[in-house]
Amino acid sequence: MGKVSAVIVTYNRLPMLKEAIAALESVEPKLSHLIVVDNNSDNDTKEYLESLGERIEYVRLAENVGGAGGFNAGIRHFYEHTDDDYVWVMDDDTIVHQDSLQPLLAFANENQNFSFLSSNVLFTDGTPSVRNVLRQYGTFNTTLNKKFTKPVLVENGTFVSVLFPRHIVGKIGLPITDFFIWIDDLEYTERALRVAPGYLVPASNVTHKMRSNTEDDITNDIPERVPRYFNMYRNRVYTMQKRNFYRRVRGEAKIKWDYMRLKSGNMPDKAERLKIMRDGIAAGKRFNPIIEFPNEKHDANS
Repeated sequence: MGKVSAVIVTYNRLPMLKEAIAALESVEPKLSHLIVVDNNSDNDTKEYLESLGERIEYVRLAENVGGAGGFNAGIRHFYEHTDDDYVWVMDDDTIVHQDSLQPLLAFANENQNFSFLSSNVLFTDGTPSVRNVLRQYGTFNTTLNKKFTKPVLVENGTFVSVLFPRHIVGKIGLPITDFFIWIDDLEYTERALRVAPGYLVPASNVTHKMRSNTEDDITNDIPERVPRYFNMYRNRVYTMQKRNFYRRVRGEAKIKWDYMRLKSGNMPDKAERLKIMRDGIAAGKRFNPIIEFPNEKHDANS
């Protein structure tokens, strides 16, 4: 079936992390390695992860480098410190099901030409997770209201249960640490698509334990989260510039729609939100981050 490393990135969400790890340890077939990347969480998380001993590969970072930096470190660890065939990537609020992995591996065994495989992501009530709805490749269709029975080509994937073959990581490198948060998964899976197709595998289901089943939206998000939308728009503009003409135009239209909705809104901090959005868009046009590549593994015991 192929050996699998799972990579999970965490930051100060210990109760959720415990649940996510327990779910991964119960998955069938069993994982070869469970790599937990800790973005310099508080001591309670550190002590818990250290207590697991050899049950996990614990990668603790010296500072919080965001989800993007965490996935960079985790996929690098998979590539440089294991011989596994696949890396299965997810956030710490992804709760896999016992049978989530098997359909991904079944597809991989029958179809070698793919760059990534995404699970069907559900909210806690069993409905589609709107933040993880994918778009069927080459169509106007999203996967939100469609009941696919067979794997379907998609335009990108999210780091809420996505499987990459080892050779793809070697070809495309690692997620971009400088993104910090947001869009890092879209950029990385779209980079992978330039090598081979990517698929949604609907028989593989996972649960995304978000606070609410809503999209991230600068027009109505809580004030303390608003500054991070700089990353959202900077990273989105950078990623759009790598797309084909049709998808680039579609992405630009989405940003213009966000701007119009925000400008016509009546929230008290509208001027601040508009500035963050404009600054992010401007930064994206000149953003030129480094794409890192992992070192080739030579020593199986390294």
